[in-house]
Amino acid sequence: MRGKTHLIVVIFTLITWSAFAQQKPLVLATTSVFADMAQNIAGDEVEVQTIVPIGADLHTYKPSPRDAQSLASADLILKNGLNLEPWLNELIIDSGAKAKVISITDGIQFIEKEPHAWMSAESGLIYIENIKNALIALHPEGQRTFEFNYSVYRQQLLDMDIYIQEQIMDIPEKQRILLTSHDAFRYFGRRYGFRVENLNPNFTEKMNKPLVFIGINSNLDSIQQLIKDHKISIGGKLFFDSIGDKNGVASSYLDMLKYNTDIIVAAITKEFLEKNTVSSSINRRSALLLGIISGILIMIIFYWIFKKVNG
Repeated sequence: MRGKTHLIVVIFTLITWSAFAQQKPLVLATTSVFADMAQNIAGDEVEVQTIVPIGADLHTYKPSPRDAQSLASADLILKNGLNLEPWLNELIIDSGAKAKVISITDGIQFIEKEPHAWMSAESGLIYIENIKNALIALHPEGQRTFEFNYSVYRQQLLDMDIYIQEQIMDIPEKQRILLTSHDAFRYFGRRYGFRVENLNPNFTEKMNKPLVFIGINSNLDSIQQLIKDHKISIGGKLFFDSIGDKNGVASSYLDMLKYNTDIIVAAITKEFLEKNTVSSSINRRSALLLGIISGILIMIIFYWIFKKVNG
């Protein structure tokens, strides 16, 4: 009997130790974009979760009691800062969280009142380096994994930056105007040579049939009248505050950058070609009409000369 009891104690101890050994540090990222970045670097070394769910509005998000519970259990919190998450500090205090909070935008050349720095792949490189360093500080045992995954991910992001620049070359410089319903593309514009404007009457009335890009989850009701009054066309829907669903078109940060670029380039080049086609058509008709008039005038002159000679 004593032997069986001893065996049970040993088994229970091993199970408890195994469960404890398998427990991973918990990393919380404020957005799905940052969580995806962190997951690519972390691999299986840590558990990565996001506070704001995919598709939710970062700026108006209202934390839940479940969020407070997650923060209380977290070992590391990754935030953007720049007033992107105005609800975070209060949530940390209310949850009693003891985790270290890292601003992953450190080192970025900021644009005033614009927190969406990750919209440029160039800035994304700074984000992922900050995340890698934070993970190493949290869990030194995983440093080799973090360093390797980071190097692979960094190259993918460098390749994406080149891809975006190459695609933008298809747009004539004068046509590189990005009109959006949400002011989230200024870092994108700075990196890739776009003039970025937020949708407003003062700007749209200066444009001839302007093209606007809206957020993937935007409510058109608030801008419907403006669209109607200024004959605005919608160029497409873009991602910025969140990546897409797991099986969607922009289910990762890299996919989001590519998707947005492809939509922007396709819409603007199509508009440019259509306007030039119409212009070319008008020019051809004008040339044809001018040719007909010239021909008639020449016939009149020859007829006048003929009459003078034979008069």
